[in-house]
Amino acid sequence: MLRPLHGLFPTEDYPDLLVGLTAPDDAAVYRLAGGLAVVSTVDFFPPVVDDAYSFGAVAAANAMSDIYAMGGEPLFAINLAAYPDNLPLSVLTDILRGGAEKVREAGAVVAGGHTVTDKEPKFGMAVTGTVDPAHIIAKGGARPGDRLILTKALGTGVITTAHKRGIVDDDDLAAAIASMTHLNREASRAARAHDVHAMTDVTGFGLIGHAHEMAHLSGVALRLDHPALRWLPGALRHGADYVFPGGMERNLAFYAEWVHYDGDFADFEQALLNDPETSGGLLIAVAPEHADSLLAALHAAGDAPAQIIGRVEPGAGEITISK
Repeated sequence: MLRPLHGLFPTEDYPDLLVGLTAPDDAAVYRLAGGLAVVSTVDFFPPVVDDAYSFGAVAAANAMSDIYAMGGEPLFAINLAAYPDNLPLSVLTDILRGGAEKVREAGAVVAGGHTVTDKEPKFGMAVTGTVDPAHIIAKGGARPGDRLILTKALGTGVITTAHKRGIVDDDDLAAAIASMTHLNREASRAARAHDVHAMTDVTGFGLIGHAHEMAHLSGVALRLDHPALRWLPGALRHGADYVFPGGMERNLAFYAEWVHYDGDFADFEQALLNDPETSGGLLIAVAPEHADSLLAALHAAGDAPAQIIGRVEPGAGEITISK
């Protein structure tokens, strides 16, 4: 699908495009001058929760997460909205307000937007930020021996699917919303202050998918320690009942050739590792001698679920899950 774009924009003609179509990453990076580059991303999706304000906040946090995953800071956001003409405009106002207040929390500003009529509401943002070209944290830099840290608990996909089916506990949904609206800002800043070699955020491809991207682009293998993973309240219960969004099956099928399960894993446990996340945490590869210091910094900054979940090994994109 993207091959025609490669032909139109050969890399050698755009030397200031530091991150673009050549290797998939969380955001594009374009060098302006010296130690300044712009980092740009876009993301939008249908509602994952019923509350309009919360949906707007989740979508904004999710969009800005790609900037943080590159080691950047957001400057401004442009709203992207699709909205049915048979719903009250007050609902759209709440969506936009939720997104705007989350952007303000990040220290950025909403500078405009665009809305179209559609049968289903959708909302997200195009976000522009800045990053030092010498300190971009890409996916493809993990090294054998690195420790892997994940900054948020997993399970937003099964929790929001249970919500759509009307079977979620209120407290479990509240915990998932709190996780999804929690900015990755402080986690990114803590990573920048340590010897971090690679970083990405865990979203629609699930933990396995984003781990594979890091492993593939780094030319390494990743070993994940299953008991070290943190799960949102209710995630394991709904996973055991196979309450998954459709994207889980696509992830499971696509990434299966690179995954080895070292131990006895139930089908639902494998499915949970492929569960699409919304506004998930940062997956960070850090030099082993700095792992404990980074983990302490993450906890001090408010990322309490952060945990060392594995290590980097020699390989070529493989993911091993150990019990």
